Amino acid sequence: MKNLKLHLIVLIIIVISEYIGNISISVGIGKIVLLPMMYALIMGVLTAPRFTKISSDKEIHVASGLLGITLMLLMARYGTLVGPTLPKILAASPALILQELGNIGTAFIGIPLAVFIGLKREAIGAAHSIAREPNIALIGEKFGLDSAEGRGVMGVYICGTVIGTIFFGLRASIAVSYLPLHPIALAMASGVGSASMMTASVGTLSAMYPDLADQLVAFGAASNMLSGLDGIYMSLWLALPLSEWMYRYCYRLKYGEYPPEEVKEEKKEEEA
Repeated sequence: MKNLKLHLIVLIIIVISEYIGNISISVGIGKIVLLPMMYALIMGVLTAPRFTKISSDKEIHVASGLLGITLMLLMARYGTLVGPTLPKILAASPALILQELGNIGTAFIGIPLAVFIGLKREAIGAAHSIAREPNIALIGEKFGLDSAEGRGVMGVYICGTVIGTIFFGLRASIAVSYLPLHPIALAMASGVGSASMMTASVGTLSAMYPDLADQLVAFGAASNMLSGLDGIYMSLWLALPLSEWMYRYCYRLKYGEYPPEEVKEEKKEEEA
């Protein structure tokens, strides 16, 4: 019964969130669904020392260590739903694998924006992917986490951890209301390599399509697993080289010259 305070805080947040329940907000022809998971995340953030100080640094440190265990239990639950729908998942395997090509969209969109707002090589780490754990390992191995690229990937990782889950839940609700896409396609798109983000997105879709709930969870979980497996290779072979090229191109477009580090390397080669 260590950290009794932490467990009491979590229990109270869960009770309040479940008591509020799902909230549907009609917006035009569609609707936005708010889930208990979103309320719990927001209330959890508000208990931090920077806000209400209900949770101390000790509770936050312990909670971060327990997060991995809870996600393992969650994925085990999802595994029980993947099995019964395995034939359908295998039939959709090409789509599940090819959707990882969408990972390079972060480079095409993120790199120009990052350079435009003034980031330098931080843009490469920040915008080559959605910056989850495998991407941190990749950037750390290639550049080091104390490098500009390392600061970029860690910045996006922290932002994704704090607000990514809330964003994914809202995004799924808006997408299913206004885009002509099947809910299962959106569930597949939810599996980007983050269990918490996928859970928030699939939870929203399941609330809006309860008759497809098990299939949505199964496809989301399968997609998330595949993204974790092939996403690192997609980043290594495609997204990261593309991001470096995009950075050089956008830097020259904005400043009228190549990045300083490349100019220094050229001078060293000429002197040698």
